[in-house]
Amino acid sequence: MLSMPKVAIIMGSDSDYPILEKCVNVLNEFGIYTDVVVSSAHRSPDRTVQFAREAEANGFEVIIAAAGKAAHLPGVIAAYTVLPVIGLPIQSSMLDGLDSLFSIVQMPAGVPVATVAVNGSENAALLAVQILGVKYPELREKMRLYKEKMKESVEEKNRKLQEKLNANKYV
Repeated sequence: MLSMPKVAIIMGSDSDYPILEKCVNVLNEFGIYTDVVVSSAHRSPDRTVQFAREAEANGFEVIIAAAGKAAHLPGVIAAYTVLPVIGLPIQSSMLDGLDSLFSIVQMPAGVPVATVAVNGSENAALLAVQILGVKYPELREKMRLYKEKMKESVEEKNRKLQEKLNANKYV
């Protein structure tokens, strides 16, 4: 029997947590253990490197690293681990998060970081679920159900819109 999947979520500042809360909630919904940590690539580099080096030994299988502005955290984490790293750019007051996005997505060869949209914490969680689904078949099935619910939701919204539009045609 396989153990419970584990995802580490690391952010450069606790002010990023409101964005990451949705990520944590999605992972919890899928039954994935999460550990949330604040550590900065710039202000606590030794702690950050230690976290990355010990992540695999601590049982984590995927790391979601969120950072704003210069956003070096995901790249630093990826440099010190062989685990998959998902970079989550956080929108800052400067450049609407494009600075974060470019910092995370432009990793050099040999240091891959999967990158989601600015403030895209839900997609970071779902990407982690899909990565873990390679090992955990029950997560693949939960993802199928999740996508089916999304499809049904869109179909229901369209049905309601069509009813509303058709009701107004002859008024």
